[in-house]
Amino acid sequence: MTPEQYVQEKAAASGSSFYYAFLFLPPPRRAAITAFYAFCREVDDVVDEVSDPQIAQTKLAWWATEVAQSFRGQPSHPVMRALMPHVPGFGIEQDHLQSVIRGCQMDLEQTRYLDYPGLQRYCHLVAGVVGEVAARIFGQTQPATTDYAHKLGLAFQLTNIIRDVGEDALRGRIYLPVNELQQFDVKAHEILGRIHSPRFVELMKFQAARAHALYDEALALLPPEDRRAQKPGLMMSSIYRTLLREIEAEDFKVLNQRISLTPVRKLWLAWKVQALGKLS
Repeated sequence: MTPEQYVQEKAAASGSSFYYAFLFLPPPRRAAITAFYAFCREVDDVVDEVSDPQIAQTKLAWWATEVAQSFRGQPSHPVMRALMPHVPGFGIEQDHLQSVIRGCQMDLEQTRYLDYPGLQRYCHLVAGVVGEVAARIFGQTQPATTDYAHKLGLAFQLTNIIRDVGEDALRGRIYLPVNELQQFDVKAHEILGRIHSPRFVELMKFQAARAHALYDEALALLPPEDRRAQKPGLMMSSIYRTLLREIEAEDFKVLNQRISLTPVRKLWLAWKVQALGKLS
């Protein structure tokens, strides 16, 4: 299996909304974003799939070394061998990749966030930086597009957090800020016990309203000159925001089930943005 085949399989197997947006890119950009996304999946899987924190820390340390060696011209992992040829052309920097690794390390060291600013710092590493790199690969020409990409990445991550409250609870993690749990009188043990209550619904409505505001703010920041090139990000925005609305329609029953969109629906939403320029 070639490195290119490896990253293609890694990206396709994830079933992520991101994958559907990549399908509409020209081959060189599609190859670059697929390799970068495969890298993000590799390091994220370390945290989600390795049950022993010490082993996970060792694996992430290996990835940090592998990234450093790759930027010295010595990639060994298929993902890095697939990604490195695209690094110069799209302005991908070592610190971008190391930031994603640092964000995953936070998952091993921290299971609670006292307030929203603290959560934002985590989201910047695991989502904002990813958005920045993706915007460069899609074809950024305006500096302001970086601000749009960071804001949109934050919106995506908050949507993920809302969707995954129950799954994260099974791992002992609560990403909802502690002071906001207190504001709505929701106890940590209720989240960990996956107890759906009217207070929990009000808390989640608050989280969803914040995410919707971020989508609006991000789209307002996107310069008109880059709107066409950034269509893949707009496709992801349409898919993720539709998912958020589905979660709202299901009364935030995310503690005991995973609410998701079908592959056909994701592809339809992506196509509508590509062909008609319509955001859902």
